[in-house]
Amino acid sequence: MIMVSSIRKHFERVSAAQAAADAGEAPMQGAEYELKMAQYFEDYRRLKSIQSVERKIEVKREILPNYAEYVAGVLETGQGAQDEVIMRVMLWRIDVGDIAGALDIARYAIKHKLDPGEEFKRPTAAILVEESADQALALADDDDSLLDTLREIDTLTQGADMHDQIRAKLHKALGNGHRARGELPEAIAEYQRARELNERVGVKKDIERLERELKNATPATEPDSNTPSTEPNSGATAETQTNTSQAPDATG
Repeated sequence: MIMVSSIRKHFERVSAAQAAADAGEAPMQGAEYELKMAQYFEDYRRLKSIQSVERKIEVKREILPNYAEYVAGVLETGQGAQDEVIMRVMLWRIDVGDIAGALDIARYAIKHKLDPGEEFKRPTAAILVEESADQALALADDDDSLLDTLREIDTLTQGADMHDQIRAKLHKALGNGHRARGELPEAIAEYQRARELNERVGVKKDIERLERELKNATPATEPDSNTPSTEPNSGATAETQTNTSQAPDATG
């Protein structure tokens, strides 16, 4: 059974790679794509029938592995064909917290300027930034698990046009990540950038608190060892005092 499953996965991946290569820059087509689209429509209808957001996320976690081989095949050989399946999988991965998995698709989608679909009013880069930032902002204060991924998202989307409020969310999330990692100067810089983009992003108190922490953590300046001492000369240095009053040998 395991062997059959492995063979099926390999076949699906190879077939998807071939379909993506054959499509070139035209919209995806072919038997493998049609099969995946049929599966996607079935899963989409199932999700639309569920009202609970929590339950929808559970179902997405359940169905996402069914698309893994197809996505991997497309990303291997794809040349930018418009593909509704991989764009939806990218969004579902974000929804379940798999930001790194979504980023795998986003690199390809942004490179080839793929459209996320008619129902979305935001371009791919803006969706990636905002949805990933929202996931990160929901983490605990001491959780820096998404920091490195968010930094890559920031770099990947630098040239993309989006509302300042969306970009501000990302910088706030980056600030939270640096703060959780104990990198206070970096956190302050990200918070300040977030506030430049959106004064109402909610980081003013964070900046003030971290600046106080940073100031309190800075060690006091020690006197220069080359500065002559102003203490009166007692006639004996610490060295001569040690020599004239030696401690007993620890060995007895």
